[in-house]
Amino acid sequence: MQFKARTWKFGDNINTDLILPGFAMLKPMQEQAKYAFHANRPGWVDMVKQGDIVVGGSNFGTGSGRPGARSLKVCGVSCLVADSINGLFFRNCVNYGLFAMECPGVSGAFTEGDVMEVDFDAFKVTNVTTGVQLQGQRFPQMLRDIMNAGGIYPLMEARGLLAEPNPETA
Repeated sequence: MQFKARTWKFGDNINTDLILPGFAMLKPMQEQAKYAFHANRPGWVDMVKQGDIVVGGSNFGTGSGRPGARSLKVCGVSCLVADSINGLFFRNCVNYGLFAMECPGVSGAFTEGDVMEVDFDAFKVTNVTTGVQLQGQRFPQMLRDIMNAGGIYPLMEARGLLAEPNPETA
């Protein structure tokens, strides 16, 4: 799986409260996404385009298990590449089918708006704008399979493992 798109850059320790604020949690799933980065990047959701890539610093997604990864995906983000990703947030990315990769040094290698090419088969990241290439951290094929399927529920539905369809995807 490969992606090539414009980047949006965020710093270190971006927590789930910033990605998906608490007040938005009571809203329907599609409406929740309208509040992504509402506190620290007002208007971001109106500027992000389908396929864009989020670049993060260290400990991206720290905090609670709220579905911020789902909101990023609903906003049109194709993938997240960060110096490091909080473990719980990474699993939420997997479970909601948002491609995510840790790639030490990525935040220093990109300026917002640079074009990034991400190769999830080789775990390589390229700044198309500057030519800089980085090696990302590998993770198991099983997790890539879940991401490729669009998330854990679509994968389970496709394999006939759910008695009833997931209300979020039905």
